[in-house]
Amino acid sequence: MFSIAFAAMPTSDAEVLWSGGADAYGHQPETIISDGPGHPCRHCLRNIDAGEELFVFAYRPFPDLQPYAETGPIFLHKAPCQRYGAEEILPPVLASSRDFIVRGYGKNDRIVYGTGAVTPTGDITAYAASLLERPDIAYVHVRSARNNCYQCRIDKIGAPAYVDAGASI
Repeated sequence: MFSIAFAAMPTSDAEVLWSGGADAYGHQPETIISDGPGHPCRHCLRNIDAGEELFVFAYRPFPDLQPYAETGPIFLHKAPCQRYGAEEILPPVLASSRDFIVRGYGKNDRIVYGTGAVTPTGDITAYAASLLERPDIAYVHVRSARNNCYQCRIDKIGAPAYVDAGASI
């Protein structure tokens, strides 16, 4: 049996925003103040505490524009934070909901039909591992079950690391 790794947004993508760059739509990120849980940072994969400043911006975790390259709003600490590093452990931010959409993507960065499922949080690891056993699945996304917002990526350990897939922020 192989292992899986939960991968946060690449630091290179976060640094673009922290240094004043634009999001996937070419806009500056909006700054808001967190009112508590419900603002998961996609870089450290923790909720942003009440009173902390955060960015809201459009993110596309795919290298190229194509019909399946979903773009949507996500959150990032406004002040630089450390990227999530305990990749073999379910990230803390995923404890904030009872379920998430877990969906497989092929090497061409397109959805593999029939793989998307609203998955109880406790079953994410097992379901993602079962998808990654398939030869047609290159990686998995975890997305909000209510809003479809991107949360993180899951890769098979031993597969190419998700350091910087050329996502468009």
